[in-house]
Amino acid sequence: MTRRTVRIAMNGVTGRMGHRQHLVRSVLAIREQGGLDLGDGDLLWPEPVLVGRREHALREIAERHGLTEWSTDLDTVLADDTVDIYFDAQVTSARVEAVKKALAAGKHIYVEKPTATDLEGALDLARLARSAGVRHGVVQDKIFLPGLLKLKRLVDGGFFGEILSVRGEFGYWVFEGDWQAPQRPSWNYRSEDGGGITVDMFPHWEYVLHELFGRVTSVSAHITTHVPRRWDESGKPYEATADDAAYGIFELEGGVVAQINSSWTVRVNRDELVEFQVDGTHGSAVAGLRRCRVQHRGATPKPVWNPDLAVTESFRDQWQEIPDNAEFDNGFKAQWELFLRHVALGEPYRWDLLAGARGVQLAELGLRSSSQGRRLTVPELSL
Repeated sequence: MTRRTVRIAMNGVTGRMGHRQHLVRSVLAIREQGGLDLGDGDLLWPEPVLVGRREHALREIAERHGLTEWSTDLDTVLADDTVDIYFDAQVTSARVEAVKKALAAGKHIYVEKPTATDLEGALDLARLARSAGVRHGVVQDKIFLPGLLKLKRLVDGGFFGEILSVRGEFGYWVFEGDWQAPQRPSWNYRSEDGGGITVDMFPHWEYVLHELFGRVTSVSAHITTHVPRRWDESGKPYEATADDAAYGIFELEGGVVAQINSSWTVRVNRDELVEFQVDGTHGSAVAGLRRCRVQHRGATPKPVWNPDLAVTESFRDQWQEIPDNAEFDNGFKAQWELFLRHVALGEPYRWDLLAGARGVQLAELGLRSSSQGRRLTVPELSL
């Protein structure tokens, strides 16, 4: 078997997502399984080159995982002709400049979302990548989750009949930081640093809706900051200038209506941190990160509204669990493998920088819809 090495400059691995999901559970996990089998006796071996601003953090991560290559000098790394791919998981405000440098150096591009702080910046990256003739992709991990893969199986199999609506609930309580440490970094709550739940989550909802049900054609949103005062990593109070809750209604091609609530100020009373209920003429489903339950029209009970009588049975118990019927790998790793095959073999890959720009567009229009108090059309993007 012939081993082909692909060297990946990984910028932002000192952050939680970049380290846990992309380095450890994706790139290093591919190495632990012996590499990526490309077929015909070829094996792809990813070799990460860690990049970041904090030297001590990079050195510690490299030593912990037995890696030898790391640098705080992005320009030098990009000047290395043996580096094939540039990956970016930095804060959004730093992404555009770094990706432009990587494109100028002729690197293939794989980035977290949002790809830019505004639509024009996101489209600019997509245009530059097309002009450079490189492979490019955007992380769209949630469609690779077991629960949503099961939901897609139902959609593709015609289980729902005519799909009518989608209801999504996402979020959890993020502690303010005064009496318990917050679960998210403080920059998430400062708009001047690129924070806000709308710019974080609306790009996710765009590709989930687009992939499963159809392109978003309009958005109506109410976006707010419920908790205006928080405490940062050093225990100092600060004003939360970014939104922490976004309530959106999205119309899709074909007439499906989706309502999705996103909040870092909600206490969880559901089975998973994100759940989508899909209702159709022939059946309904509720999908989360891992589980998916259904209720076919032939098994649908006949509730009758009577507030004078107590409910005698659990509505949740009336739903049927969808079996796995497959082995589900980590969603980030699954997409990394597809992108690496795209780079190595030229296999089709549709989650590119233009797809990433659609997510930025929806977040931008959601914020504008909320500030103007009206529903906005979502134009179809092209380069």
